[in-house]
Amino acid sequence: MADHITAPRRNSSGLARDVEILEILGSVEAVSGGGLGVSRVAQITGRDKAVVSRSLATLADAGIVDRDENTLAYRLGARLYALAALTVESTLTRESQPILRRVAQRARETTHLCVLRGGNVLTIASELSPHEFRTTGWEGITTAAWRTPSGRVLLSDWDEDSLARWYAEHGQDQAIVGPVPPHAAGFSVLPSPPPDRQVVADLASLRSELERIRTNGYALLDEELELGVVGASAPVRDFTGRIVAALNVSAPKTRIGDRLEALARFVASSARDLSRAIGFESSHSERPQLP
Repeated sequence: MADHITAPRRNSSGLARDVEILEILGSVEAVSGGGLGVSRVAQITGRDKAVVSRSLATLADAGIVDRDENTLAYRLGARLYALAALTVESTLTRESQPILRRVAQRARETTHLCVLRGGNVLTIASELSPHEFRTTGWEGITTAAWRTPSGRVLLSDWDEDSLARWYAEHGQDQAIVGPVPPHAAGFSVLPSPPPDRQVVADLASLRSELERIRTNGYALLDEELELGVVGASAPVRDFTGRIVAALNVSAPKTRIGDRLEALARFVASSARDLSRAIGFESSHSERPQLP
């Protein structure tokens, strides 16, 4: 979203004119005020009010902007956000590959990119550890969000009401929601978390864990889903700041030892790199090194 209104460009026309209007409707003034009227847009652009009115009407017909029937103000439309989402997803898939490869090579552990699908976690890409003894890829497999650090990361920017509704529907889902191919799991998947490893037992404990994730910037796994497996996940954000994916590293516990927190900080730094690659602007510049 633009944080200022651009200077008028009176000689632009056609597509350039429409883009300028969209930029104005994405400004802080427009967003915080619930949109802008024709007169204000004409004032900002320095164009004739009738020309601006026709442009806005055309954009509204296409669903690119919406018009509030009560205030007559225009704001960015749902179709524009849908097109942006498609762009983010394709960019995410493209930009994630070199970062997944780099993380797997530096951490020397299996790395995954996960998204929410149908209320639970789908792994859309994996890079395997170079070790012969390793956790394996989960591409195409859907797991219960409440049982995994990636799922909890993906839920960590949800509002309270949405989270409560989600938990009522999915809070008791089985560990593996979709079918598991024979090669998918190299370690034993536990039907339920061991009592001393269980992170989420109810909605209250889920809320506490999400608050911890927001504070730390990552989530941890310690033999909660698979026997002998630990892991760390961190959020990937799009240009709006919304969490659209989770970067995850999983590894045999015997190899990670007491380095899980250091691994998590490295994963969080790498997730920020991927976020920047798909348009997120972050003030964070720290880059933790693996011990």
